[in-house]
Amino acid sequence: MLISPALPLSQQVVLITGASRGLGACLTRTFLAEGACVAVNYLKSREAAQTVVAQAPERALAIQTDVRDPDAVRAMFNAVQAHFGRPVTTLINNALSDFSFNGDARPTADTLNWENLDQQLQGTARSALNTIQAALPGMRQQGTGRIINIGTNLFQNPVVPYHDYTAAKAALLSLTRTLSNDLGPDGITVNMLSGGLLRTTDASAATPEAVFDLIAANTPLRRVTTPEEFADAALFFASPWSRAVTGQNLVVDGGLVKN
Repeated sequence: MLISPALPLSQQVVLITGASRGLGACLTRTFLAEGACVAVNYLKSREAAQTVVAQAPERALAIQTDVRDPDAVRAMFNAVQAHFGRPVTTLINNALSDFSFNGDARPTADTLNWENLDQQLQGTARSALNTIQAALPGMRQQGTGRIINIGTNLFQNPVVPYHDYTAAKAALLSLTRTLSNDLGPDGITVNMLSGGLLRTTDASAATPEAVFDLIAANTPLRRVTTPEEFADAALFFASPWSRAVTGQNLVVDGGLVKN
């Protein structure tokens, strides 16, 4: 029976997609603070990515890649391994197609079209499939790996029906569960972290203040979760302490949704 070696965070190479801004930038700062090496993937926000890397330039690398492109993703993983001298140990699928959490501007049941859904599926499920497949050779070589997919609590509590966004994240949750079964024998865990509305990221900047107040009033902790609090939970799934946890969806929203 294979028992995967548990790497301390300070010995890890972490690749975070969509890591230049918002939650991704916060995840990067959190892992850098623990001594990890971090590859900061971005698509358009080069200056923002460089700003994040400047926190620990000797342990961080900004790398531009469209994660919807499988060839580009494989090249990215090769470049990260060449830069740090070892393969990626933890992959965090955080990239999000252009999306604004503004309920007044969302497509409704009458206006939703396949293009809306396809855009989110490409940016969420397809990109995760690309990155996971590119990560597997290095993780198998090491006999261990951590894959963390970023989800949403809107499956359980669709307070605002973001149909396209939620459907894509639901597909990612399904992949999380099925891939955990496939990859467990390789010592690779696959888990999901699902948040609610975070105060505040680029994506939630358009959310009316009244919505934040409503969520806070209905949350046991009586406040909206911050990106920093959410990122703390990612450390658990990447750390040695989660070595027997896989196929799980941990909701980090202050108790609003009971998973």
